[in-house]
Amino acid sequence: MSLLGAYSISEVGKEAAGVAGNVFAFGLFLSPIPTFRRIIRNGSTEMFSGLPYVYSLLNCLICLWYGTPLISPDNLLVTTVNTIGGVFQLVYITLFLIYAEKARKVRMLGLLLAVLGIFVIILVGSLQIDDSAMRRMFVGLLSCASLISMFASPLFIIRLVIRTKSVEFMPFYLSLSTFLMSISFFLYGLVSDDTFIYVPNGIGTVLGIVQLILYFYYKSSSTENCRQPLIVSYE
Repeated sequence: MSLLGAYSISEVGKEAAGVAGNVFAFGLFLSPIPTFRRIIRNGSTEMFSGLPYVYSLLNCLICLWYGTPLISPDNLLVTTVNTIGGVFQLVYITLFLIYAEKARKVRMLGLLLAVLGIFVIILVGSLQIDDSAMRRMFVGLLSCASLISMFASPLFIIRLVIRTKSVEFMPFYLSLSTFLMSISFFLYGLVSDDTFIYVPNGIGTVLGIVQLILYFYYKSSSTENCRQPLIVSYE
């Protein structure tokens, strides 16, 4: 096989993995909809955490910036998926702010402003770096950290899951979509030899497997509990 042929196959494989990652990411972005339907129906965020959406927004903004030509070449699929993801996270955060209790609302708003401030600092700071390789390393390392944080954020509820023996607050499709998206972009980064993409997504793949194992382990004991509303109206 010629070098040109091998390069073409590699590019096709990279694009296929990237497109698959975008498709599975869309499933990931849609997965909180049942959660927010419940929040809207009950008029309360109950025990759901808003942290995953804040972390996801920061991750999308940083990874979007990493995928632009100013930072790394030929990563359009990274830019598209994170642009769409950023819009979804802003919608979810807005809904969370509307239905959260006052104390949680203030805390979430503070976190949102902090995230936007951090991103502006990263954007402006990286543009001050003249050397393109150093600029890519700087933003790439930050994108790795934010991706790992995003993949790990659902694990914050493990204590609640173990204590209640219920996976009610760990949606299955969120864990499944995280796993499928991360393994797709792991392959995408591996084919393109981009350490800043395949390393965090490799970790995300492992964490996704852990979440799925935890879900199926506690699923049977959650079946009956899920049928009972956490908020009961006596009116």
